[in-house]
Amino acid sequence: MGQDFDLEQYDIHVANIIRNAPPSRLYEHGLRNEAGTAIASSGALIALSGEKTGRSPSDKRIVEEGGSKDDVWWGPVNIAMDEQVFMINRERALDYLNTRPHLYVVDGFAGWDPKYRIKVRIICSRAYHALFMRNMLIRPTAEELKDFGEPDYVIYNAGAFPANRYTSGMTSKTSVALHFGRHEFVILGTEYAGEMKKGVFTIMHYLMPKKNVLSMHCSANEGDDGNVSIFFGLSGTGKTTLSADPKRKLIGDDEHCWSEDGVFNIEGGCYAKAINLSAEDEPEIYNAIRFGSVLENVVFDRERREVDFTDTSITQNTRCSYPVEYIPNAKIPCVTKHPDQVVLLTCDAFGVLPPVSKLTPEQAMYHFISGYTAKVAGTEMGVTEPEATFSACFGAPFLVWHPTKYAEMLAEKLKKHGATTWLVNTGWTGGAYGEGKRMSLKHTRAIIDAINSGELAKAETVADPIFGVHVPKAVEGVPSDVLDPKKTWKDQAKFDQTAKKLASLFKKNFEKYEDQASEAIRGAGPRL
Repeated sequence: MGQDFDLEQYDIHVANIIRNAPPSRLYEHGLRNEAGTAIASSGALIALSGEKTGRSPSDKRIVEEGGSKDDVWWGPVNIAMDEQVFMINRERALDYLNTRPHLYVVDGFAGWDPKYRIKVRIICSRAYHALFMRNMLIRPTAEELKDFGEPDYVIYNAGAFPANRYTSGMTSKTSVALHFGRHEFVILGTEYAGEMKKGVFTIMHYLMPKKNVLSMHCSANEGDDGNVSIFFGLSGTGKTTLSADPKRKLIGDDEHCWSEDGVFNIEGGCYAKAINLSAEDEPEIYNAIRFGSVLENVVFDRERREVDFTDTSITQNTRCSYPVEYIPNAKIPCVTKHPDQVVLLTCDAFGVLPPVSKLTPEQAMYHFISGYTAKVAGTEMGVTEPEATFSACFGAPFLVWHPTKYAEMLAEKLKKHGATTWLVNTGWTGGAYGEGKRMSLKHTRAIIDAINSGELAKAETVADPIFGVHVPKAVEGVPSDVLDPKKTWKDQAKFDQTAKKLASLFKKNFEKYEDQASEAIRGAGPRL
């Protein structure tokens, strides 16, 4: 496929264009042409992303142009770029792509609901990038590909080539730039595959609210009885792990939309953290790593080709990408009804938030806008103790509109469809990071089971004296002491001190949203 396909309309004159190649062909190219590429004993393709092993949010730019500039939430998340600079970067990307002996094109869809899906074209020079996006986009049938036509958005991935740091507005050799007017996304100076995936997500975060559809950084699953749960959460909070539940059908692990008809997945695949992955704790994900999957930046035994998922010598952000149907109980197509439960996941490294609490509608908005989790020592340079991180709507790096727009849409949908909302802490208990221990996955799964069954909604609760959230007195399979975080600490005075510290950080963070939030939402925060 692809011999009669060209990219001349983009000023790309490479003769050998490989379009929507099958995994076997991409394996061959990757092994032949890309240093560090290997086949794992499980059958997955191992690839290296080079110097950048994670996203570069400080290098993300959106072009300030007439059609979208009044919609965009400008600031540290959406940094404005001059159109001229974008065109320079675009030209630089095209110049590089035109030097390649062959290029890969992946044409696919974003959004499982045909009513809202968009057509996306990836143009890249690495086989691993093509395989990654083949997994992450929704794969067209042969007939759909034949009739694909022109895409809605084009991503030019020239990540092996640096941006010119002396170009106006550039802060490094990395540039990730989106132009809504031209429907184009240009990547320079980073080969981390996640930039393409999140680029598509950012596009959907802009387009969907225009159609009164809420775009969400969340996972989703469905019970046999049709009961639906969605899980908001930042990286490392358990979104992918908790949604891959053998007792429920997986809708998706990371990106969804909530329309008037229900919830649909944006992606055709999953992108899971691989650090400490085991068949015992996460069998669905572990077994999804096979032929056609991509393992990114993992360390493996050179003789046996077995991956050591505990080895973080390349990066802590080791990843695996695989088609959603590699999860045995995935629901295809990935669409479902309106959710019954909405779970906000946080990894509280201070160890003071309850493992589960029920939220009022106002508290749900407060915590959704706050988007709290915590970084721990060892994950980033200079972090020696827990650091609070607030990421609006549990996905600030990908938001385009002001966070209150997404929050208001969520509030309206919660009210209309009557979903219960929960805050679940997958972080520390018995003390802060370094003193306490990580919340038991077994206990968290028991909590989620009780939420999914509807039993926890009936449970008697008590209000947390500082955070005001409603903590269940009993959850089947979870010791009662675990439910009250203070009881798990040896030093009660230190607990109070730490809880007040976190509460004050919540308050301080929310100051920037106060002028846009109602009095009821402002009053739903911690009590100090």
